[in-house]
Amino acid sequence: MLIMVAARPIHIALTAGQRHEMVAAEELLAHARGKALSGDTGYDSNVFLKAVVAKGMRPVIHSEPERPTKARLPRFLYRRRYLVEIFFHNLKRFRAVATRYEKTARNYLALVQVACAWLWLK
Repeated sequence: MLIMVAARPIHIALTAGQRHEMVAAEELLAHARGKALSGDTGYDSNVFLKAVVAKGMRPVIHSEPERPTKARLPRFLYRRRYLVEIFFHNLKRFRAVATRYEKTARNYLALVQVACAWLWLK
């Protein structure tokens, strides 16, 4: 889970790989700031969308294919999702993060946080 500004992380949370993204969505929203919240289809939930709007942010989340009526997507905001991909590309340049040398979640999260700090200093 990730909150970012200009391809740099603000908040990182580690979740289990087999868990759905929505298990940590409340934590994501608690740390979010700005006028819009961008996310992938995994965050398309009526409850989450209402919480985003209640926080005063505009949800920029692609609708699930199963939805009978799709939400209108502001394309000019959705195009900025590439910043997330840039961040993950930069993060995976750290070989220890990309190959997950650390076996415990605590140590791996610490390594990811060090890598994120380096990206901020760069």
